[in-house]
Amino acid sequence: MNVGLPHFLTISALLFALGMFAVMYRRNAVGILMGVELMLNAANINFVAFSRYVQHGIDGQVMAAFVIVLAAAEAAVALAIVLAMFRNFGTVHADTVHSLKR
Repeated sequence: MNVGLPHFLTISALLFALGMFAVMYRRNAVGILMGVELMLNAANINFVAFSRYVQHGIDGQVMAAFVIVLAAAEAAVALAIVLAMFRNFGTVHADTVHSLKR
């Protein structure tokens, strides 16, 4: 079986759909952040797949590295926000927290 670009795009679309579902339907802030990470990883799969199947496509791998760095920074900031939510409100449910000011 020859694995080609459509296989990678299908996996990426499924991963992005799962991430979108998690962002839209999860009430827990940690679950929402996991959905965002899934969507970023789906974009990384697209970048790397297109860099593999397009001639002179090293730019996709560089963009994937930037997305990984962005995801790490996003995780650090999001963890700080989740900890502030829990400290101030006693919960990490996004629908019960309306403001971080108290």
